[in-house]
Amino acid sequence: MSVSSAYQMVKRISLRDGVVSSGNRNVPEEIPVAFSYGGSTHAVMMASPVDLEDFAVGFSLTEGIITELSQIESIEIVETEQGFDVQVSLFDEQADALRSRRRHMAGPVGCGLCGIESIEQAVRPIPDVSRTRLTLDTIDLVAAMDALHEAQPIFRQTRGVHGAGFYHPTKGLIAAREDVGRHNALDKLAGAVLRSGHLGASGAVIVTSRISVEMVQKAAILGSPVLAAVSAPTMLAIETAEKAGMTLVALVRGDDMEIFTRPDRITFDGLNHE
Repeated sequence: MSVSSAYQMVKRISLRDGVVSSGNRNVPEEIPVAFSYGGSTHAVMMASPVDLEDFAVGFSLTEGIITELSQIESIEIVETEQGFDVQVSLFDEQADALRSRRRHMAGPVGCGLCGIESIEQAVRPIPDVSRTRLTLDTIDLVAAMDALHEAQPIFRQTRGVHGAGFYHPTKGLIAAREDVGRHNALDKLAGAVLRSGHLGASGAVIVTSRISVEMVQKAAILGSPVLAAVSAPTMLAIETAEKAGMTLVALVRGDDMEIFTRPDRITFDGLNHE
């Protein structure tokens, strides 16, 4: 599926600087994407119709269905009249484990916890990344955010999608994924990182959205000890990052940023401290 399938051109009337004009604008697609395991639908997400194999792998990882790529036997993407059915075949052990806890959920783009059946599931324990050795300079974080913006072709066309990237301090931006849903973008990124063979612990997750608790959870499950965003965090996100030993950096805009947890992973070469 090409990037161009993620948006369509529509007619519109605009008002700018007191001038009314007619013209066209690209708007992002938003379609149902179903994840089926063993022939049964497990989840239906509203998403951008690109990078669906990465989405399937990342979703399977962050939902705890798998812990490593080798547990997936195959992925088949079936286009339907209304969307896509991503059919994931698991090897026996994972398939049996999923059947024992199967549940159904629907996830609109604004919510990352829809379908969770209990408070305990919503605030489930996440991996401890406190011992992960990764150091980044503020220059790295600025470069990472700049690189992510450059790696968002759908955003450039529509201004209507979120981005998530994985940044390695010596290799640069390893992968970037986009979606109308910020949680979906991060799941796609997790799948891309897993499929590339890179360890989540080797780099930072960079996102163009705000940081809510589920974004921290997904980054920690990937194994990344640093999560940086262009927008602000919630209180629960900060508390969860603190418990996980994760470095949380927010409001990365130009050379400016705010560090909320584990600042020891961030260096400030050439900058003054107050």
